[in-house]
Amino acid sequence: MPVKAGAVVAVALVLASFAVGVYVYPQVPDMMPSHWNASGQVDGYMPRLPALFLIPFGSLLLVGLFLLISKIDPLRRNIASFRGYYDGFVELFAFYLLYIQCLMVASALGYRFNVVQLLFPAAGALFIDMSLLLGKARRNWFIGIRTPWTLSNERVWAETHRV
Repeated sequence: MPVKAGAVVAVALVLASFAVGVYVYPQVPDMMPSHWNASGQVDGYMPRLPALFLIPFGSLLLVGLFLLISKIDPLRRNIASFRGYYDGFVELFAFYLLYIQCLMVASALGYRFNVVQLLFPAAGALFIDMSLLLGKARRNWFIGIRTPWTLSNERVWAETHRV
């Protein structure tokens, strides 16, 4: 089975996330900012090892899960019909997590900015892409609004996801 371009890009983004952590490890302080309040002020810190590698390991796990879903779904032939949108979402999700990690690193390196103002547009793009994916998704067991009604009827699935 050929490797999909979306998988390659997503895995490359995960590897880039690990590379960022390895590269900046000696440069960041022992305790790194890891949480911001609604005003954009740092209100949580983590030791640098988990702060630098929690997102890369989480990305690895989630991207792996996203790639596995399309292989194990009993209705995987339906996923193939919107595969481009699905792969695009996986890529954007991996990029979003890398972006969050880069914001954490920049903050730890002393750059000052309002993280909320930088996260909102990125989260908005992720939600817009998610809505495009749901609009194109065909009936399957993992992606979309899965209720007994949507899973049992193609028309109900289509109408639900159109809305």
